[in-house]
Amino acid sequence: MATAESVYHREFPVRGGDFAKAGSVACEIKELLKDLGLAPAAVRRTAIVAYEAEMNVIMYAREAKMALTVSPEVIRLTIDDSGPGIPDVELAMTEGYSTATAEMRELGFGAGMGLPNIKKNADEFAIDSEVGRGTRLDVVIRTNGHVTP
Repeated sequence: MATAESVYHREFPVRGGDFAKAGSVACEIKELLKDLGLAPAAVRRTAIVAYEAEMNVIMYAREAKMALTVSPEVIRLTIDDSGPGIPDVELAMTEGYSTATAEMRELGFGAGMGLPNIKKNADEFAIDSEVGRGTRLDVVIRTNGHVTP
């Protein structure tokens, strides 16, 4: 993963099962990145990653910490959850594969595009999951130098 001197760092708690606040962390991250002067494409890609990751936590984990670090070169999102873990990461990365419940699907979630969308919008992507312990995502999006120090 890319490393660089941090300009901005913040951590956001995400609570599992809190559908009423779904997307609020992603929206807050999007506004912060806009305020930092990042290029719209980098802001959009990061907002998509943050939203998909936030929804995965809300749907499947008990809780998580989403850490945002911005440097002149990269935006890094690290999502570390305490949840059931993913038994088959390769299968979970398949577009359309979902373990969403009927209730989640009724709310409009569970299309099986979360992890594939995260990977698609990342310049660097790593996932580490342990069944019974949780999942950690590390995502890097290059800023192409568009950030106000």
